Amino acid sequence: MPEGHTVHRLAAAIARGFGGRRVRVSSPQGRFAEAAQLDQMVLLGAEAAGKHLFLSFAPSEDVDRGSPVVRHVHVHLGLYGSWTFAGDPGVFDAHAIGAPRRRLGEQETALDGGEDWRRLVPRPTVRLRLAGEHGLADLTGPTACEILDAEERRAILDRLGPDPLREDASARRFVEAVRRSRTTIGALLMNQKVVAGIGNIYRAELLFRARLDPLVPGRDLSAGMLEEMWEDLVALMTYGARTGRIVTTQPEHREIEARIVERSRGTRQNTDEEADAVPREQSFYVYHRQTLPCRLCGTEIRSGDLAGRTVFWCPSCQSVRSRRAPWSREHPAAPWALDGPSGQRVA
Repeated sequence: MPEGHTVHRLAAAIARGFGGRRVRVSSPQGRFAEAAQLDQMVLLGAEAAGKHLFLSFAPSEDVDRGSPVVRHVHVHLGLYGSWTFAGDPGVFDAHAIGAPRRRLGEQETALDGGEDWRRLVPRPTVRLRLAGEHGLADLTGPTACEILDAEERRAILDRLGPDPLREDASARRFVEAVRRSRTTIGALLMNQKVVAGIGNIYRAELLFRARLDPLVPGRDLSAGMLEEMWEDLVALMTYGARTGRIVTTQPEHREIEARIVERSRGTRQNTDEEADAVPREQSFYVYHRQTLPCRLCGTEIRSGDLAGRTVFWCPSCQSVRSRRAPWSREHPAAPWALDGPSGQRVA
């Protein structure tokens, strides 16, 4: 399932391609018949909250977003959802975001050689198509695709925990929600009511970088440690939203035990094909590295079931329970010193 940084990239791409303009809206698949209500309306903007995407439509661009005439398309990609894009050069910075998919129209015709994207025929599985003056966006396989009014949109936002990538996010809400719970921190990080947007990769890597045992009860953790975890999460997800990739390793650790235990389908990210992409076998400390040696201490990485998902951890590095993680600012993998693929400071 795409993690929160992916949805923020989607919101930015859709706003860039269609924001403030009238949009043709259709449902080639026919399973989103409500699309006809939005056809030729203006897309006021796109908003991400955790793993939820909201597209706001109105009869004209001068309508206030709080007006009752505004209709909000709510999309949740789930495990298989994806958006694919095609358009004029420079309109979109990615051809697909979400679960790995072919390029838009790849089955019908190539996009190179000057082919006109306006003649691309949607695949029969396209739930929703947005078509504007400069590009197309097709949605396939979402768990949710529905029209909401303002009250229904607000109800979804109100039940979510703070999203580290939103300006209105509150670290205090995260800290308080964790500290009043007996549930393990590994389970709490996957609870979207505690923190919105974290998936299995961010959970595993955040806990490793905090040197924290996944089974520690939330109430046993200090406020200071949780605040540092929040700051690290903001840095990690900001990097992910900017690049389209989750990379948690320091450059000096990436060649150490550069292996990963992949499933048959593999651990893919949407920008793997880019020249500067960090290979996935170098991107993580513990995620999908069960049975392999820890990059830092050599202990075998373990895996187990927690909150319905597989959790990965190093039993040696992640032994801290109720005190601050023993990182120092001199430690090469300190959580506040994440470097990007070229060594640039992210946090």
